[in-house]
Amino acid sequence: MTTASITPRTPAQGTPRTFTDVVRERTDALAERDAFVFLPDDGQGSVPEHLTYAGLDRRARGIASWLREHGAVGRPVLLLHPPGTAFVAGFVGCLYAGSVAVPAPLPTDQGQQLARVAGILRDSGASAVLSTGAYVPLLEAWLASVALPRVRCLATDREDIGDPTSWRAPETSPDDLAFLQYTSGSTSEPKGVMVTHANLLANEAAIGRWAGTHEGMVVGGWLPHYHDLGLIGHLLHSLYVGGLSVQMSPLSFLKRPRRWLEMIGDYRVEGSGAPDFAYDLCLRRVTDEQLARLDLSSWRCAPNGAEPVRADTLRAFVERFSPAGLRREVFAPCYGLAETTLLVTGADPATEPTIRTVDATALEQGVLAVGEGRTLAGSGSARDCEVRIVAPGTGAPLADGLVGEIWVRGPSVTAGYFGNEAATADCFGADGWLRTGDLGVLDAGELFVTGRLKEVIVLAGRNLYPHDIERAAQSADPSLTRGAGAAFSVRSGRADGAAGAAGAATEAVASTEAVGSEREHLVLVQEVRLAAVRGGDLRAVATAAQSAIGREFAVPAGNVVLVKPGTVRRTTSGKVRRTTMRDLFLDGSLTPLYEVLEPAVRDLLGDAPDTAALDTSDTAASSNGATDAKAPGVSP
Repeated sequence: MTTASITPRTPAQGTPRTFTDVVRERTDALAERDAFVFLPDDGQGSVPEHLTYAGLDRRARGIASWLREHGAVGRPVLLLHPPGTAFVAGFVGCLYAGSVAVPAPLPTDQGQQLARVAGILRDSGASAVLSTGAYVPLLEAWLASVALPRVRCLATDREDIGDPTSWRAPETSPDDLAFLQYTSGSTSEPKGVMVTHANLLANEAAIGRWAGTHEGMVVGGWLPHYHDLGLIGHLLHSLYVGGLSVQMSPLSFLKRPRRWLEMIGDYRVEGSGAPDFAYDLCLRRVTDEQLARLDLSSWRCAPNGAEPVRADTLRAFVERFSPAGLRREVFAPCYGLAETTLLVTGADPATEPTIRTVDATALEQGVLAVGEGRTLAGSGSARDCEVRIVAPGTGAPLADGLVGEIWVRGPSVTAGYFGNEAATADCFGADGWLRTGDLGVLDAGELFVTGRLKEVIVLAGRNLYPHDIERAAQSADPSLTRGAGAAFSVRSGRADGAAGAAGAATEAVASTEAVGSEREHLVLVQEVRLAAVRGGDLRAVATAAQSAIGREFAVPAGNVVLVKPGTVRRTTSGKVRRTTMRDLFLDGSLTPLYEVLEPAVRDLLGDAPDTAALDTSDTAASSNGATDAKAPGVSP
C-alpha cells in the first residue's frame, strides 16, 4: 500500500543567512528603483506613494536606530499601520534593529478588533508600537486606557526618525525570530506563530520556484499587510526577488473591485493572488463596460487560497475575463497556513488547475472516488516540504485516495507559538511534523483540501463539509450573500447541550452520530440582503435554502437563521469563523431577521434576544417539526 505523502524538491543552494541580508543586498543593487507603490483611494485625486529601495533603506535605518535607543533589540514590536508605505518601512526597520515585528490590524472603535489587538499586545509583550503620525496620538490614548501607557509609540512616516548614519547591522542568526504572525483564529483564539529568518527564506525560495518569480517582477495586491499572503506573498516576496510591489487598500478593492484588475493592467502586474471570494466579487461587480477597458494580459500567476477554492469560480472567472487577455492557466490554487510560514502546496501556474468530479457519498465516507456530486479543485504539489495524510487521532499514515488530517514537515514549518508551550506541543509534534487540523486527500501527488477537522459536520455517520452546505444554500436565492454563511452542528438530548455541541465537531472524522437520546442537528446562519428579497418574503428565502440543502445532501435542514450583512464573523483573511458562530448561536447572542428552528434546538439556546419581539405563531416550516419566527416589520 502506498502511503499518502509527498517528498519535497531539493532547495536552492547559496541563499543568504537572514532576510535582513536579502534586503541589504537588494538596496545596494537597486537603490534608485521603486520598491513599493501604494495607490490611495481618498476620492480627491491623490497621487500614488512611491518608495525606492534607497528610500526604504534610509527610513529603516532611522527606525532601527530609534528602536535600539528604546531597548527594543530582540523584543517584539507591534506594527499598527493603515495601508501604505509606512508599514513596509516599519517592518524593515524591525529587521534592521534585530527586533521581532508583530503585524496586526490597526485598532478601530469596533470592540471585537480592539480586544483582538489588545490581546496580541499583551500576548507578545511588545515593547513599542509603530504606526503613522495621524494615529499615534489615538494609539497613545488607547494604550493608556488598557493600562499600558509605558509602551512607546513611533510614527514611521516621519522623515526625522533617529539617525540613519548611526545605524549598525544587528547580529542576527538564521534561527532568530524575524516576526510573529498571529493566526486568524478560524477555530480558536489567535496565537503568535514564531517565524524565523530561516523559515522565511526557505518559504520565499519555495514561492520563487513555484511561481517562477524574477528580479524586476511586478507583484500587486490589496490584501492586508498583517495577512500572511499579503505580507509574505505580496510585500516580502517582492523584496526577496528585487521586484516592485504595487498595493492598494482592502477597502479600495471591496468598494470597487475593478480597481484591482485595473491596477494589474496599468502596472503590468505578473503575480497577484487572493481568496476565492475576491474573484467571485469581481465576477458579480465588474460591468461589461468596465471589462472592455481592462488589460489582463500581463497576469500569469493568480494564487487562489486562504479559503476553499471553488471550481466554478475558476471556470467562471476565466470565461468572464478572457476577452481582457486573461489566460486559462493563470489560476494557481494553493494551500498554506501561518504555521508553515505560508506556502505548502501550489498548482503549476503554467497549466490549467486540476478539477475533479468525485462521488459525493464516497467522499463523505472518507474516500476519493470518480463519480458525481462533488467538484474539487486541486491545490497542487508540495514545494519545500513533505505532506502526509494521516488518520485523525492516531496519526497512522493513510494511503492515496483516503481523506485524513494533513501533516507537514520541512524547513518552512515554524518554531511554534510564542509563549504558548501547550499549544506548541499540541500542534508541532515529534519528528518535525506539524498537525495542521485541516482535512485533505492526496491523489497522483496532488493535494485536495476538503475542510477543517474541527468543523466537519457528522450526521448519520456521514462527514459533511460546512462550506459545501453553505454553497448549496447560497445558490437557492440571489438575496443570500455568497461566502457569508456558517453551517455547523449542535447536539441535543444532554444536560450540557452547549458544551456537547462544541465538542461534537472535534471528534475523529470517522465518528458516527450519537445514539440514544442524543442527536446532531444541522444549523445554518446566513446573511441576507433585504433589498434583494423578492416581496420581502424571508420565509420563502429560508424555505428555499432548506430545500436546496435537503435536495443535495438528503439531510434535514430544519434550522436556518437569516441575519443582516456583517453578522457572520470572519478572520482577518476572510475565513468564516464557524466555531465562533456556533458559540454565538448557542449563547443566544444573534439577532435574527428571520429564523426557523426545531424545538429541540431552540431549547439549547442561552439568553436569546427578546423573544417577545418575535412572532412565533407561524406554522411548522419543515417536516421535522421546526418552527419559524420573524422580526417585527418583516413579512413572514
